[in-house]
Amino acid sequence: MKSPYKLVSGVLLGLLLSTSSCTDQLMLDPTSVITNASFWKTEDDAKGGLAGMYVKLRNEALLNLYIYGEGRSEVMQKSLAGTLDYDRYYLNTLNQAATAPDWIGLYSGVNAANLILKYAPTITFNSESTKNSTLAQAYAMRAYLYFVMVRTWGDLPLRTLPTEGYDPETTFLERSPAADVFKLIKEDIEKALQLFPDNNFTNGRSMWSKPSVNALKADVYLWTGKRANGGQADFTTALAACDEVAKADVSLLADYASLFKYTNKGSKEILMSVGFRYLEVGDNYFNNIYMAVGALPANAEAASKAIVGVSGGNNVWEPSALVRNQFSVDDQRRAGTFHEVYTTGANGTRNYFISVQTKGQGTVEGGVRFFVDDIILYRYADVLLMKAEAKNALGQDPSTEMNLVRQRAYGAKFDAYKFVNGTKEANDAAILKERLLELMLEGKRWWDLVRFGKAFDIVPSLQAQKGKDHLLLFPISSNVLSLEPKIKQNPGY
Repeated sequence: MKSPYKLVSGVLLGLLLSTSSCTDQLMLDPTSVITNASFWKTEDDAKGGLAGMYVKLRNEALLNLYIYGEGRSEVMQKSLAGTLDYDRYYLNTLNQAATAPDWIGLYSGVNAANLILKYAPTITFNSESTKNSTLAQAYAMRAYLYFVMVRTWGDLPLRTLPTEGYDPETTFLERSPAADVFKLIKEDIEKALQLFPDNNFTNGRSMWSKPSVNALKADVYLWTGKRANGGQADFTTALAACDEVAKADVSLLADYASLFKYTNKGSKEILMSVGFRYLEVGDNYFNNIYMAVGALPANAEAASKAIVGVSGGNNVWEPSALVRNQFSVDDQRRAGTFHEVYTTGANGTRNYFISVQTKGQGTVEGGVRFFVDDIILYRYADVLLMKAEAKNALGQDPSTEMNLVRQRAYGAKFDAYKFVNGTKEANDAAILKERLLELMLEGKRWWDLVRFGKAFDIVPSLQAQKGKDHLLLFPISSNVLSLEPKIKQNPGY
């Protein structure tokens, strides 16, 4: 059986020629054979490997990262165009046969990082700084992808070397405990931080950097602080990582909605995003939250017609009423995240029709809408709220960070919404809700609910299933189980 993770590393472009003679035969060596041994020779080869690694991340960001990080929360509900089976996420009816995307694509990204970590040290670079940055990005990517997977499936096969052959002894691995996975994640984060030469970002902020890895570090340590008994030590580490992020060239944008405009990629609020461009890649997950062509009724209100503009996409799920109703009309994030389309009845009544996202509307080219906004993995407002969370866990006052976020959200009406420090439990509830209002549709909500221990309290489809903690993990797909004989299904599925 071939490994699903085998890197297709050889492309034979040679010729095998023979003469017309029955006694003479001429065999020519291949003119070009690209293998791992021949490819990883120059700095340009390393750059190519790095680019390939980011392409694999983008493949997952098209849809899968959103499903893992938010699809099972209370954020979405059924929309006009059927469900496309997405209802199995927000209704939490996953099973082995009807599961989420599997981990094969994520491990493909891990393998790309492992190739860089194996071969880049053997290459002569023009500068040691470039070499170190290349290795740092690979460590960061591996840490991030394992962090996605360990929160999604729990115990995992730990692959720290590239899969380059067919040997079943090295290809097919049993799952290692989640604690071992987190140990690797934290080690990779520290290696990345040590290797990055400075706090600088690349253009577009769509490659790992020291500030973005510190944001990842805060995220990881908040998780293990709350979910793996890391306690005060982990919260202290998370807080320090947030402080390190603030030393970089980062700030909140004055206008919340401008964060997500196609023409404003890589702003100072962005720490790490997955880059998308028109004609470079297909639509990302925002495509399925918008208004299908022809679906906007003629009697839609003029304001809705103006905001929706050119229709596009396939509205199979939409922001739920439960979540929409939690946004104050004074909160600028409401209009910056979604728009409720109303129609006007014959008697002048307003009738709700659908909600579409305003965060992630993409770009219109030639009269066609393309959903190619960058997918943001970390931004500064997220870090401020993680800092508030860490401070509260340590018994400190999170008001400064909460109010920085709220000041932008409410503008001139901020005084009516100013956060006031309360009990640790009340603060946690406020921080969790603030993360919903600030980060909705950015693939964070499910993981937030699990980290805070509130999934069974808040997600309607889970409220009657409290105590079935196996539901906090995703089932292992039948595809993975058929391809990897040493993998066993998660308990409960």
